[in-house]
Amino acid sequence: MPDNPSQAAAQEALTEIYECITEQKSFIVEAGAGAGKTRSLVEALRCVLENRGKELLANCQQVACISYTNVASDEIASRIDSNPAIHSSTIHSFCWLTIKDYQHALRKVLPIDAEQWVKKLNEAGINDGVGMRKITYDKTGYRSIDNTTITLHHNDVLELTVKLIENYPKFRKLFSDRYPVIFIDEYQDTNKAFVDALIKHFLKSGDKPEKGLLLGFFGDSWQKIYDNDVCGAINHPSLERISLRSNFRSAPVIINILNKMRDDLKQETANPEADGFAAVYHTNDWTNGKRRESTHWKGDLPADDANSYLEHLMEMLRSDGWDFAPDKTKILMLTHRVLAKKQGYDNIANIFRYSESYIGKKDPHISFLIDMVDSVRTAYENKKYGVMFEILGSRPFLKSIDDKMKWRGFMDKLLELCNEDTIGDIIEHIKSKEYIRLPESVQSREDKLKQNKDEEDLTEVRELRKVKYKEIPPLADFINKYSPFDTQHGVKGAEFENVLFVIGRGWSKYDFNEFLEDAEKNIKANSQRYERNRNLFYVVCSRAKKRLAVLFTQELSNEAINTLKRWFGSDVICALKL
Repeated sequence: MPDNPSQAAAQEALTEIYECITEQKSFIVEAGAGAGKTRSLVEALRCVLENRGKELLANCQQVACISYTNVASDEIASRIDSNPAIHSSTIHSFCWLTIKDYQHALRKVLPIDAEQWVKKLNEAGINDGVGMRKITYDKTGYRSIDNTTITLHHNDVLELTVKLIENYPKFRKLFSDRYPVIFIDEYQDTNKAFVDALIKHFLKSGDKPEKGLLLGFFGDSWQKIYDNDVCGAINHPSLERISLRSNFRSAPVIINILNKMRDDLKQETANPEADGFAAVYHTNDWTNGKRRESTHWKGDLPADDANSYLEHLMEMLRSDGWDFAPDKTKILMLTHRVLAKKQGYDNIANIFRYSESYIGKKDPHISFLIDMVDSVRTAYENKKYGVMFEILGSRPFLKSIDDKMKWRGFMDKLLELCNEDTIGDIIEHIKSKEYIRLPESVQSREDKLKQNKDEEDLTEVRELRKVKYKEIPPLADFINKYSPFDTQHGVKGAEFENVLFVIGRGWSKYDFNEFLEDAEKNIKANSQRYERNRNLFYVVCSRAKKRLAVLFTQELSNEAINTLKRWFGSDVICALKL
């Protein structure tokens, strides 16, 4: 018998999942934060193996389990002992595996007249289009074309898979014969066009679906926090909806807040007697001047005052027993300029009109400098060469001692430039060799700069290139430690004993006072904006295991405070005073 309410809720959901698998009925598992979604997915795979494992292998078939990251894919594979009846991979790896042998069809559907391919054809001096070139793909995802080969970008792989599903009935038949069961992890962040194609062409309708392709979606629509082309919530009458109402992560006081925010998915605690803490602190009583008035900063404190409030609150929490060691407490900030000057990247912060350009790594140059250049620099400096080549996506062609010496010389010079020179100097050094390839988005803007084109985003790039590279490492450190955004879903899947969430302005897409006002009035007119704010607030609050503190440096209206009182309780809404 389950020994706690959370375990009972998890078992109830598993029973529903097993019934769907047995009856060949496609389903969607909506799993709130801390619900044990991965466990339910693994148990679903084990159920399929028990019921159909031998049959699948005898028919040269597999269950496709599609995950968002390689880490998640490897974790799932390890938990089912890498059973050969299960193919666990990322969506890009899976899609390429399914389409790579259909070269004739790929040549027909490749959008060779699209701008990105026309540019590549012109660069290569090719005027015969696709021709009979072999279409390939590797994990670096760099788009290229030469006399014999066309190499796809990551997005091309998904687009071509969808086109084959849409346009070729024979491909659909072979696809479903090869993978009669498809489970998708983190469905809310999966490519929308791919999910739509699966539902349109493979989801069986009716009360008694014939034996065929079984779809299982595992995820949480409230944990969609990215704006790229992902599907978000899925609603279809032929999908059995299963609510995973367990929460094995958080203390009851935090679960109670999440349940008040989200009354359609009430979670059960693993330990009803567990201690916990949750409180909201606001700065409405600040009177030391005028709050900021520029469009995206309206209502926020000046940076120095916001920093003073943060330091004061941290001292208060320490006195109440909070341990701010990195392994105990996670500080997540949406008011990043509080620390920009102190941490040493204020010149970068001052360049960009929108905060998400650099903190959210929306700007291609910033993304490349942090995810590629600084990661490679750090790995090389620490002699972690395997990690370095994994980041690069491939090893350089090192067939002789001379090749190795040239590579070392390139990297040593990169380290030297990183210490004293500008971002522009770094980019030019990288462009001088082909050891580190510029992403297409970066190369395109570099080409426009060379042509002296006058475009709005190029002004920011020009100024960025003048900044010393030494501002990049502290910016990367801020994003990795303090920002709720993470390209690897590091925050979304993580949990911390304590969470301090600091909320301010400076974003075009986020205004939490507005969100809280709309929640109080039950207004969702701009549903996309509302959901974006709601989801991020939910994701960050749900990371906390034991203690949660939320600090607002932006001014809050009475309606916004009423929402917080309803969720957190009136007695823990605190007007912070210095």
